[in-house]
Amino acid sequence: MMLPKDPNEIFTKEVLDDILPPQLSDDFFEAMYGDAAEGAYNIRLAFSDYEPEQKKLTFELQLHERPDKCLACNLTYGLPSVFSRHPVLNIQGMVEKIDAHLGEEVSCTGWELGRTQTPASDMHSIPLIIQLD
Repeated sequence: MMLPKDPNEIFTKEVLDDILPPQLSDDFFEAMYGDAAEGAYNIRLAFSDYEPEQKKLTFELQLHERPDKCLACNLTYGLPSVFSRHPVLNIQGMVEKIDAHLGEEVSCTGWELGRTQTPASDMHSIPLIIQLD
């Protein structure tokens, strides 16, 4: 099972910003705290990996620290569980949009969020692992 083209060509910055619009970070914090300015990070979607043998696509929900805010580790490690069911983020809706970009030969059959990772002090990421068929 192969994707119709290179996933880096499918999931450009424009497509990823359409799937998870930059404004969604403010909407998320508005829903959580009642004030978007309370948010410590901006959430961005990035393509990470394609494993055709495993029938798996991996994206990252990247948490980029906002200026003059603190991206504290103890606050981000519980986020996969929050993100997976939060209606503003709507991970299932993101996966459906990703699926729409894959073409008719391949489809998303399931997804899960992995554990928070810390690739940099000012950026944490949560893997979004999508099973394909």
